[in-house]
Amino acid sequence: MNRFTITSMIMLLCLSLSVTVSCTKKETSSQRAQGTISKEEATATVQDNAEPTKMRTVTDLFGRQVQVPEEVKTIAAIGGAARLLTYAGCADKLVGVTDMDKENIPSMPYTVVNADHFAKIGSVGKGGSKDVCYPEKLVTQSPDVIFALTDQDTVQSIQEQTGIPTIALSVDDMFDVKLYKSLMLVGDIMGTDSQCNQVVDYIKSCQKDLDARTRDIPEQNKPTVYTGAVSFRGAHGFEGTYGAYPPFDAIHAKNVVDSTGTKGALLVDREKVVVWNPDIIFLNPTNLQLVRDDYPIHRSFYDSLTAVQEDKLYAQIAYNYNWTNIELSIADAYYAGKIIYPEAFSDIDPAKKADEIFTVMLGKPIYQSLQDAGLGFGRLKIKD
Repeated sequence: MNRFTITSMIMLLCLSLSVTVSCTKKETSSQRAQGTISKEEATATVQDNAEPTKMRTVTDLFGRQVQVPEEVKTIAAIGGAARLLTYAGCADKLVGVTDMDKENIPSMPYTVVNADHFAKIGSVGKGGSKDVCYPEKLVTQSPDVIFALTDQDTVQSIQEQTGIPTIALSVDDMFDVKLYKSLMLVGDIMGTDSQCNQVVDYIKSCQKDLDARTRDIPEQNKPTVYTGAVSFRGAHGFEGTYGAYPPFDAIHAKNVVDSTGTKGALLVDREKVVVWNPDIIFLNPTNLQLVRDDYPIHRSFYDSLTAVQEDKLYAQIAYNYNWTNIELSIADAYYAGKIIYPEAFSDIDPAKKADEIFTVMLGKPIYQSLQDAGLGFGRLKIKD
């Protein structure tokens, strides 16, 4: 076989391969247009020659090993995660949030500061106590990473259904180690470490300050306190209360409900409150109307309480609303401290302190929005 023949055969082979590749590309395009191949197959064909995304492995708050892109440009939030992403300084990267996140609710301050942005992006879940995720909308929004503040089964299910890295976050209450770990994880993934460090350090400084102001106050100098109209699994009137109430615990307050040995939200009998007869009562302004409606029915009960007689009823802004609004719980602790121990908190203006907290954690002062909604601090009335 001479050199000319060999050269001719090589040229024919190359031409054949070129035609085959060209036809394959055209066939894929045609099939995709006609819907005869899946989106995944088409995507795989397009990405065959694309430079692969650089990935790395992180460990989320459920201990799951998840691969995420080294550079994350877009994110979505399910459950209560949008709040933590706001604290972490990356809410601007969100392309999907829950329906509840979009409602601009003063009791959820992160929805107020993000109202304009959240109104323009997609909805990827219902949110709230009856939360439902929308996997198909998550796929449509196609974020690089999904952040989730919800149960472990939901987190795993969403990742499997969407094929998108899903990172579990967690928080139980104010001054919570899980909160700090969640923020630092978000900061690491999103490159907002500086903001997250600032927020964590600030929260810890508030905890230290509240403790230092109150830890040495003698027990005999502490008035007894009660918090009522607390919401949990729905709205409650006066009898809805809280044992080991975190804002009270932060300032070593003498919470009469702690004598029950119960931690967390509960309903108490009015007879117990009469026996306790707290010196100061705090009520959630959101549910204040329930107490006002109940007053004519149980007038003798309310009028028998020293705090009612002496007009010592004050506000505690509900902070457990679609998970925990940490900034509100800290502001509540400072206000409660101002009322219970006025000398120890003589330098504190509760409204200004609240705005300081909001500015650090949310990026702007929004106390006025709470005040305008009738949810600010101050003395409360349950009767005319």
